Amino acid sequence: MTEAILLVGGKGTRLRPLTVNTPKPMVPAAGVPFLTHQLARARAAGVEHIVLATSYLAEVFEPYFGDGAALGLHIEYVTEEEPLGTGGAIRNAAAHLHSGPDEPVLVFNGDILTGLDIGALVRTHASTGADVSLYLTKVTDPRAYGLVPTDDTGRVLAFLEKPQTPEEIVTDQINAGAYVFRRSVIDAIPAGRVVSVERETFPGLLSAGAHLQGMVDSTYWLDLGTPAAFVRGSADLVLGRAPSPAVPGRCGDRLVLPTATVAPDAKLTGGTVVGEGASVAEGARVFGSAILPGAVVEPGAVITDSLIGAHARVGERSVLDGVVVGDGAVIGPDNELRDGVRVWCDAHIPAGALRFSSDL
Repeated sequence: MTEAILLVGGKGTRLRPLTVNTPKPMVPAAGVPFLTHQLARARAAGVEHIVLATSYLAEVFEPYFGDGAALGLHIEYVTEEEPLGTGGAIRNAAAHLHSGPDEPVLVFNGDILTGLDIGALVRTHASTGADVSLYLTKVTDPRAYGLVPTDDTGRVLAFLEKPQTPEEIVTDQINAGAYVFRRSVIDAIPAGRVVSVERETFPGLLSAGAHLQGMVDSTYWLDLGTPAAFVRGSADLVLGRAPSPAVPGRCGDRLVLPTATVAPDAKLTGGTVVGEGASVAEGARVFGSAILPGAVVEPGAVITDSLIGAHARVGERSVLDGVVVGDGAVIGPDNELRDGVRVWCDAHIPAGALRFSSDL
């Protein structure tokens, strides 16, 4: 397998305001656009040619990655004028593939961070003669995901979308967002219309008697669809819990990019990353958070499990816990923001305007 399609066209609405100016795959995680980690892991698994299926803010991908040569890849870009769904996006990218009808093509969702052994998935696909092989993972609460029960050999039995009652939860195995397709299966997806692989393509293949194979991989897996999950994924990359050859530095408690400035007495822990041109002032404490390029953290601020957008500012002594601050926003001094608060891009919160507790 030397070819892959990466689905990077989603609007990332659950991640707003992070995705107001930036498509989700281009939001920095551990110092580089998240997509960089996926591309680097695909390359490490032997992929040479990748088609990026873009839609939302499609114009930002190619200026950053170019032809992919810097990553040892050949990257091509396909843009959907109107969103086509997962299956439609895969079919739309097929014209740029070079694989023969029976050759394998890797397909990745653009919002999963995983330690998947890609080579093992490809070997499973080859050894079982499957039409499609699916990466599955086990979760404690599967209600938010599509369930994929399999038989003793790993052959897929059904696709059950987001079950809600105990009777519907027949397995803890979920579709983890990575597949190996036989090329001819991709070509059979209807062109030019919205198609969901989860709701249409896969159930249709099963009904037609196709061989869909599941491979359960219990390594690291995280859906980066929410701000809290994205912050955690970035921290896990810095800490080395989530493997990636693209982390721009040694894994550890903190990652400070070369042009960032951090005061000697500032404390950075828990996988915190400080992006290019950002600054963290004296007495500030930052735990498990991402400070994006050009952002400013003023003296004495305390930031936990939060993401501070590009060129945003957190004022002196302000306390942020589980917060997302959009690009260019300003949090004045002596504010306290907690528990999922989202500050929109370019918003300005005056000094001492917001608190969750009676006193700091």
